[in-house]
Amino acid sequence: MKTIRNYVITFLVLIVSMAFTACNPIVKTELLPVLTTTEVSAITQTTSTSGGNITSDAGSSVTVRGVCWSTKVSPTVADSKTTDGGGIGSFTSSITGLAAGTTYYVRAYATNSSGTGYGGAYQITTLVAYPTVTDADGNVYHTISIGTQVWMVENLKTTKYNDGTAIPLVTANTAWTALLTPAYCWYNNDVNTYKATYGALYNWYAVNTAKLAPIGWHIPTYDEWTTLKNYVAANLGTSLNADKALAATTNWTASTTTGNIGCNLILNNSTGFSALPSGKRHYDNGTFVDIGNNLHWWCATEINTSSAKFWYMSYDSSMQIYPQPYNDHSKSLGFSVRCVKDN
Repeated sequence: MKTIRNYVITFLVLIVSMAFTACNPIVKTELLPVLTTTEVSAITQTTSTSGGNITSDAGSSVTVRGVCWSTKVSPTVADSKTTDGGGIGSFTSSITGLAAGTTYYVRAYATNSSGTGYGGAYQITTLVAYPTVTDADGNVYHTISIGTQVWMVENLKTTKYNDGTAIPLVTANTAWTALLTPAYCWYNNDVNTYKATYGALYNWYAVNTAKLAPIGWHIPTYDEWTTLKNYVAANLGTSLNADKALAATTNWTASTTTGNIGCNLILNNSTGFSALPSGKRHYDNGTFVDIGNNLHWWCATEINTSSAKFWYMSYDSSMQIYPQPYNDHSKSLGFSVRCVKDN
């Protein structure tokens, strides 16, 4: 009797097991796509960039791919996700709708007829939301904390000093080169094309009025730029050097040299500083050059009666942000301006 009872129990267990398996089929991992997750970059308060690389579809075409994310350690396609086409190979995903100051886990996924495979997960924390600041013209700037400093995320674009008086707009090349007084301009004298993205270009005489920045803010000194550089160099995040950590992920001319700002833009902007190649205006002939290639920011630090210090970044540089070693520091140059918050 005991033997018969054991057989019956075994039979019942087998039946239950078969029924469970039929309702919950186990997908063999060798039938799922094989892929890796691209390191997350360009992290802001609400967005970031990632992607993946599918090296095998396991014999069944990948019909959908993308990245998924969640506040839990192992996100799935049941959580928030992107949809970035199908097939094998590499792809890029733009992640949106994140909450500021929140830790997320991100990983790539790929689905074929057998199920969904996942890459490894990256942990990220979005940037903390900081108050905006408004200039005398009503332009609104986002801000970000980097180390002990709070910076504007965009270049200055005001046409008025912080007391409401107008800054002279100078468009003619010959008039610009003769200036020894404050002035501003738009790149190529085209406000509609360049203002929103790149801001205005100012000569150093406008910087030196101490009225260019909104109240509570100022034009950084050379030492304050150095403080920023040193902090970023020690806290690179996903970027390869301080240039890339400060540079935006768009608008830079392409470069093929690893470590240059223009090479693999997805690795840029781990700081959220979003520096863009705003070009400059020459002091000797008043022409505009280098949009897309370079940017120059004025320092509030004077060298002598005719020159002042500035900082420079280029699409084809693998160096960290640095002060120009040239003698070409003329106060009549048209450069961009970033503002830092008063202590």
